[in-house]
Amino acid sequence: MNAFGASQGPLARHCMAYVLAGGRGSRLLELTDVRAKPAVYFGGKTRIIDFALSNALNSGIRRIAVATQYKAHSLIRHLQRGWNFFRPERNESFDILPASQRVSEEKWYLGTADAVYQNIDIIDSYDPRYIIILAGDHIYKMDYEPMLQQHVEQNADVTIGCLEVSREEAKGFGVMHIDAADRIIDFIEKPKDPPAMPGKPENSLASMGIYVFETRRLFELLREDAADPESSHDFGKDIIPRLVKGGKAVAHHFSRSCVRSTSEGASYWRDVGTVDAYFSANIDLTDIVPDLDLYDRDWPIWTFSEMTAPAKFVHDEDGRRGQAISSLVSGGCIVSGASLRRSLLFTGVHIHSYSHVDQAVILPYVHIARGARLRNVVVDRGVVIPEGLVVGEDPELDAQRFRRTASGICLITAKMIAQLES
Repeated sequence: MNAFGASQGPLARHCMAYVLAGGRGSRLLELTDVRAKPAVYFGGKTRIIDFALSNALNSGIRRIAVATQYKAHSLIRHLQRGWNFFRPERNESFDILPASQRVSEEKWYLGTADAVYQNIDIIDSYDPRYIIILAGDHIYKMDYEPMLQQHVEQNADVTIGCLEVSREEAKGFGVMHIDAADRIIDFIEKPKDPPAMPGKPENSLASMGIYVFETRRLFELLREDAADPESSHDFGKDIIPRLVKGGKAVAHHFSRSCVRSTSEGASYWRDVGTVDAYFSANIDLTDIVPDLDLYDRDWPIWTFSEMTAPAKFVHDEDGRRGQAISSLVSGGCIVSGASLRRSLLFTGVHIHSYSHVDQAVILPYVHIARGARLRNVVVDRGVVIPEGLVVGEDPELDAQRFRRTASGICLITAKMIAQLES
């Protein structure tokens, strides 16, 4: 470790985490009609943004800011309820920074870089030595301290978190080419034909949207970018390519700082940006040994936890038995004479007698009436499933009534149910 880190303790204590959480996430379809993608529920109790925030907290970072924009009310409410434990007297801070036309009365956040630029004065008031820019819409566990150390040791202008993905997946990422010292010598944002990694023709090295800067250097870059009328004011499109060409940009491999419990074998990172990906990542948690360990007490995922009664299973008759097999059931749920298999219930779900639920992601406070049969579904918050509704057995009928993906997953919202009953 460098002299500064050795004498002053972990670098994370001198770092601010700045989380970009303004994205709509339109590929999640109706799940983001009333909430931003970072506010979408995940894993039974948490929201997607809780993973980036928990990584920062668990890494030792005690100054955090979250920039919001698109349909931010539910996200802001969640942050206020679940992340309000930071104390100024301990040199901690937690700022929620909605787009509020602070720089110009005509400008919201124009891009990811502009979302930081517009709040330079707030960041500066805390005087962090380093700043780590995080995307608020990915599922992963990562210790940011090794990345900070690498940034300082290599005297980089920017250090970029990266991971190996297939070349097909890489089309949606910034893709980089590195030399033997991990210096980035080329960076392409969302290429149609992603370049392959040396020796791995089927894979590319993709940006995770995680950037470490020395704060003063970042301010210089942001002011230069803001003054450029040709810029789109985006890290991936403007700031990073400029540093690759005229500065020193280095890559930090996710495998070096990925946090794993004893039950996790491979590095886990997911972009749950489509309904299919969202469904799969949630359902995978029902595996006997899932790839993502939410039970790891050494690296907890912090969130707002509602005060609820324990989950309850009632009735014990043939054909009317409250039971759950290979499923996650959250607090406040009542499974009354219904069967549940390989499914995930968020808080306060009620499933009534003679219903059968198989491979389902049920968001909070859904009521499923008697005799319903649901398979391969995602049910949005607060939906009331009518008695006897069958989903997942007739593809053509499902596509007429609900949002059905190519792989056969049905997204069900309150508006869709209302149209059935009209």
